Amino acid sequence: MRTFDSYFTLQKLEVFCLVAELQSVTRAADRLCVAQPVVTAHLRGLETKLGVSLVKRVGRNIGLTDAGERVYKWANDVLTRTREMERELSGLEEGPAGSAVIAASMTPGSYLLPALVSDFYTVHPEGLVSIESSNPQAALDAVRTGACDFAVLVIHPAENRDGLTVHTLWDEALLLASAPDSKLVGAVALPEELAALPFISAPRRIVRRELEDAQLRAHGIDTRNVVLEFGHPESQKHAVKRDLALCFFLESAIRADVERGELSVVRTPGLEMSVPLFLVHRRDKVLSQFQKALMDHIMASRPAFRVPLEATTARSTEGELPDQHRRRSARRAARER
Repeated sequence: MRTFDSYFTLQKLEVFCLVAELQSVTRAADRLCVAQPVVTAHLRGLETKLGVSLVKRVGRNIGLTDAGERVYKWANDVLTRTREMERELSGLEEGPAGSAVIAASMTPGSYLLPALVSDFYTVHPEGLVSIESSNPQAALDAVRTGACDFAVLVIHPAENRDGLTVHTLWDEALLLASAPDSKLVGAVALPEELAALPFISAPRRIVRRELEDAQLRAHGIDTRNVVLEFGHPESQKHAVKRDLALCFFLESAIRADVERGELSVVRTPGLEMSVPLFLVHRRDKVLSQFQKALMDHIMASRPAFRVPLEATTARSTEGELPDQHRRRSARRAARER
């Protein structure tokens, strides 16, 4: 009977899991900043101790054998629970109240959660809350690996939710924004006008971009003139304020900018879009009382969005071009850019 012994270090399990996830010894070595033979030695050591082959060649990539699949599931669970225990023990050093780590996609992590967590802190000042913002896939990976306690994010409808508990928070409006007194567009843009206008958006294959494109296609807008791709809303806003292009934003991302008069919301009759936000944790996650209280606070604190559409999109009509002329000007400006 084979038994596990001290040779099964966490480091070796992490290396094996990374090879399995990246499907490549070379990519795993690059990620770990070590030589390829070091990674190979870790794999061979595990296989020798277990007496089975864990990986196999699949084309140009590395795949798992049946035994490898079972070992990967076990190793990933060990690493997940170890990370959680390390964070919980670290929280105990800070005091008895506990701690919570929230992973978030860019918009909720930058614009929604800071206010909600700050409100929570006023009632629970004894605990420690950390927010780690990244792209939605990285946030979801953090949930699965135990790097966070829960996540607030957007999720692709086709995302695998096995092993996850998913709470729907609320739908947040997607609003079209322009520079104040933009030369590209007026206060209103009809759906048929959008194809000719320049746009800024998130890079392709980012969940947020895919959700936006899918809704536009559902409204008959199959193509757009995307001239710049930025991953964070702040970068997108910088270019929009310079009147380089238009951009769709989640409402919370531009509320303060609109109130300050730095951005205008362009009304889009017949094109009402929104993106749902979710709170996600692993189904088998054991939540502390502090973490449960924070989750309950977030789920009960739907923000009262009040972007002042009428006030901020109403521009001076003195000397304004007729609609037909304005649309031709917008299309001409888009071509020139």
